Amino acid sequence: MKREKRSGVISVCFVLLLLAIGGWFSYVFVQQQSHLNNVDKDYVTAKARFEAAQQRNRELKGERDGLNEPHYIEKVAREDLGMTRQGEMPYVSSKKD
Repeated sequence: MKREKRSGVISVCFVLLLLAIGGWFSYVFVQQQSHLNNVDKDYVTAKARFEAAQQRNRELKGERDGLNEPHYIEKVAREDLGMTRQGEMPYVSSKKD
């Protein structure tokens, strides 16, 4: 009789131990999945920022290359700086932005 009780207690303890280990592994798995999801979101955000920076870099390189061309220099002088050629009258809009 003692052996039967003892083997029953051992099997109950073994099952409880297995359940505890399974629960712990499940907890660790969920935590890792959560962490990986956060890392993936950070990666997507960083990739988008990197692509935007690359696009801006290409735009600035194009602008830099245009600084040596006379028609680009004239365009910047007229549009951004409001300059005119000698003898020209500047047009000033009466609208206020």
